Amino acid sequence: MRFAPYLAPFSDHPVLLRRVRHVLERLPAEVQQDFLDDHRFQVTIDNYQPGVGWSFLMPAPGHAGTTSRCVVLRVKLADAHEPFAWYVIAHEFAHAYLRNGGWGEITDIEEAADAMAASWGFERPKPGS
Repeated sequence: MRFAPYLAPFSDHPVLLRRVRHVLERLPAEVQQDFLDDHRFQVTIDNYQPGVGWSFLMPAPGHAGTTSRCVVLRVKLADAHEPFAWYVIAHEFAHAYLRNGGWGEITDIEEAADAMAASWGFERPKPGS
C-alpha cells in the first residue's frame, strides 16, 4: 500500500487509521505524489503526556526549500464526529502541502489551509452538523 508509512503510527488506533486513510486516498494525485516524493514528509500521532510533554522525531531541514514536513494528529480525532475529523486531518495535510504558507491570494495560513481542504471536499462542518 502506497500510504503504509503514513498509516503505521496509527496501528493501535483503528478508527483514526481509517480516517487518515480516507483523507489521504481522496487528496488530489499531485498532492499525494508531493507527499510520497518527499522523504522528509511524515505523519505521526501526538504522544502528549501531562507533566511529561511530547516528542517526535523528524528529519532535519535540508538545503533551502527542503524543510521537514510533519503532520501530528491527536488520538481524540478518533472520537470526534467523522466529518469534523476528516476536515481536521485534511486541514493539517493542507498546511503540509502549502508548507505552512498561503494559497493564491489567501495569505493567512489558517484560511489558506481551510480553503485548500474545502477544495479537496473537506469543508469545515457547520456547528451542530
